[in-house]
Amino acid sequence: MEKDNIVLIGMPGVGKSTIGVILAKVMGYMFVDADLLIQDREKRLLKDIIAEDGIEGFLGIEDSVNADIDTKNSVIATGGSVVYGKNAMEHLKNIGIVVYLKVSYETIDKRLGDIKGRGVVVREGQTLSDLYEERVPLYERYADIIIDEDGLGIEETVSLLESKLVDFTIDKVKNRRI
Repeated sequence: MEKDNIVLIGMPGVGKSTIGVILAKVMGYMFVDADLLIQDREKRLLKDIIAEDGIEGFLGIEDSVNADIDTKNSVIATGGSVVYGKNAMEHLKNIGIVVYLKVSYETIDKRLGDIKGRGVVVREGQTLSDLYEERVPLYERYADIIIDEDGLGIEETVSLLESKLVDFTIDKVKNRRI
């Protein structure tokens, strides 16, 4: 299966959707927001799914929806908790190049307001810092490319991502010939 999609992963607030839309326009790709696919399938907001089905229920729905994404030549912005879904991550790695948009905890803390209102999966008693520490190793494990956004604006991030994608593709081609 050809990896003709770009899959963006990372913490809430890193700009997956914003950067994804711009990257899709620049590359002539479609843009897919996985959180909106979940809301469309469930006919509920993310925060309502979490409130009504609990965290595990939401994670099951998220895993299922992401594992069913069928698209080509698309930039896919995932929810921050997608890395908890084994089926979803296996599928997304099969259909695309996984890019981890990374920022420091301090940056995330400044950018996020009401994380529960955003539909962020936070367990009882868990702080944003706990969530960051838990997820970073998962993002790093699944990433084909890591983009450190700290200190970069949106256009700079998109430009860096474009050049890393070119480098990644060239490296893949070289490795196939060996």
